[in-house]
Amino acid sequence: MDNTTRIAVVGAGLGGLACARGLQLHGKPVTVFERELSRDVRWQGGTLDLHADTGQAAMRAAGLYDRFHALARPEGQEQRALDPITAEIVRHDQPTETDDYAPEIDRGQLRDVFLDSLTEGTVQWGRAVTGVTSLGDGTSSLAFADGTTLDFDLVIGADGAWSRIRPAVSDAVPAYSGITFVETYLDDVDSRHPILARLVGNGTMMTLSRAKGLSAQRNSGGHIRVYAHLDVPLDWHVDTVDLDDDAAVRDYLLGVFDGWHEDLLGLLRENDGEFVNRPLYDLPIGHSWAHAPGITLLGDAAHLMPPFGVGANLAMLDGTDLADALATHTNVDDAVRAYESVMLPRSAAAAQACADLMESMNDEAPVDVDAIRRHLNDRILNPQA
Repeated sequence: MDNTTRIAVVGAGLGGLACARGLQLHGKPVTVFERELSRDVRWQGGTLDLHADTGQAAMRAAGLYDRFHALARPEGQEQRALDPITAEIVRHDQPTETDDYAPEIDRGQLRDVFLDSLTEGTVQWGRAVTGVTSLGDGTSSLAFADGTTLDFDLVIGADGAWSRIRPAVSDAVPAYSGITFVETYLDDVDSRHPILARLVGNGTMMTLSRAKGLSAQRNSGGHIRVYAHLDVPLDWHVDTVDLDDDAAVRDYLLGVFDGWHEDLLGLLRENDGEFVNRPLYDLPIGHSWAHAPGITLLGDAAHLMPPFGVGANLAMLDGTDLADALATHTNVDDAVRAYESVMLPRSAAAAQACADLMESMNDEAPVDVDAIRRHLNDRILNPQA
């Protein structure tokens, strides 16, 4: 592939930015189109655990491992499983001083690492894409919300769960998983919420019962994200609670978790942020498509799956793998075929492992998060196993 090849990445998330960074490391031109108006227009999400064999491997391939490591929080690997009635710790995984298998980093910080590494002007902000059309000669036409179009030799759909690029290669649409998270947060926890800070610890706290659960995850800067896990229909709130009324949502959740320990209920009662309804969706296990010249997908656009810490790791690995394929093959089509031949079975194995784990969490046994991580990564790295 020569340096005149026109490549578009749709979506300035972690996977798309990892791909753009990889291409620029190889001296290849690329443009990233992002519908958001700027890098700071919204909060980018909570904390991520970057796994040694996937996310960290992608950071090394992107030449950004040292920048990641400077921001990472190895202590964030701490995992606590609590009894919902007594709030006693029933499982406690504490990282050693040298444990860096899956250190945590805020998603926004990680995104900034990628953005700061790109040539100025690589990301075109406020450029919403509405779709892509194959032109029949191996190239594609990208359509924008402002009515304009641009032609490219390759369009990479890195635009997440509700991708505008996916329909060009697949009829699949995300389906509701049956699980909804209701999210909120606590700020300045060590000074303002010391009891809750001690409850959560340095990493992730989780407590589960049938059909419901609570988890909390420490981010940087004394910030904790809180998630109520509900096994409910997609329209659970209709005729039940007004999602725009924070007090009503709080009261509803306190009723759902009535009888749980008061310290755990404090995660909901003392929230500093609004409550946000987040239904979880996924794509069919083994989602794939017939190879389409000039178009491909990565990250959640290709393989949306349950939230077991796999998505961001896989997206970045997809991005660096695709960039490497494009840099080492003589033509775009061969590069994309080579990338898809690795990415599709890898993501299918990970999606099946996530589904199996989601099913296993229906019991009330303490969650061994470290075992989950290693099981998922083993399936990712050995998809035929």
